[in-house]
Amino acid sequence: MKRDTWAAAWCAAIAALALALAVSTARADEHGRHGGGARAEHFDERHGHNHYYPERGGFVRGVPGRPFIVERGGGRYFYSGGVWYAPRGPSFVVVGAPLGVFVPVLPPFYTTVWVGGFPYYYANDTYYVWHDTESGYEVVDPPAEPGVSTQAPPSDELFIYPQRGQSADQQASDKYECHRWASSQTGFDPTQSGGGVPPEQTQQKRGEYQRAMRACLEGRGYSVR
Repeated sequence: MKRDTWAAAWCAAIAALALALAVSTARADEHGRHGGGARAEHFDERHGHNHYYPERGGFVRGVPGRPFIVERGGGRYFYSGGVWYAPRGPSFVVVGAPLGVFVPVLPPFYTTVWVGGFPYYYANDTYYVWHDTESGYEVVDPPAEPGVSTQAPPSDELFIYPQRGQSADQQASDKYECHRWASSQTGFDPTQSGGGVPPEQTQQKRGEYQRAMRACLEGRGYSVR
């Protein structure tokens, strides 16, 4: 009888311990999801991006994937999957992207936004712009919200028809010479990122360039659409 009573008490103790561990684990998970640990996440819905990312300030034991390492201001940053990390003791903390650094690739999920015809690439509260000279994407300040659009601007491509029977070689030569003239007249060059003008001037200068191209080509005997 005593043995049965002891066994029942032992089972009850084991069950109570299991219940306590389950409650503790559930609380830890809840704490992690809502800002108290590395598992906390936030939903980035700006510009219709709609992706989850680890909350800044959370800690991880190791950076996932194969991170790209950036040195900046005496510190070291690790970039992986659109998330930025900095070493803190034996662990890593999720941080904001350092401005002015370059990365070779964009995050796996990004949203293109346009300001005055100039593209920015957005993900995880961070904006990137492409630089030909660096062959990489620079982390930059957010653009001014007015005028930001996720719709691409009209193409710079013009369709021309030779009305005087110009050969293909002559068409290519005329188009190139008109391009050079239009660029020199307007300061806008569509072969450069953003046309080579400040973002706030891109839309205006693009229109001026297209009008100049049209005038030049029509003057050489082409129908332009």
